[in-house]
Amino acid sequence: MRIESLKKAGFATLAGAGMLAMTAGAAFAADAPKDPLNSGDTAWMLTSSALVLMMTIPGLALFYGGMVRKKNVLRPWRKASAPPA
Repeated sequence: MRIESLKKAGFATLAGAGMLAMTAGAAFAADAPKDPLNSGDTAWMLTSSALVLMMTIPGLALFYGGMVRKKNVLRPWRKASAPPA
């Protein structure tokens, strides 16, 4: 019974290596883009990063505020929003 499971594991490993070998050639064969630094893409990445950073502060405040009782909510909210300020 143990030999059968080893054979199955060996076959799965061999099949996975074969699939990887078949797809690796296509990944390296693709042509590089002509202009890798597109100003529109760069502006969008900066904008989306700023939006994520702005969402993190209230998200942490609400997360930590939800872990305490209702009467103690203000202290975790202040602690979560004070470090970025």
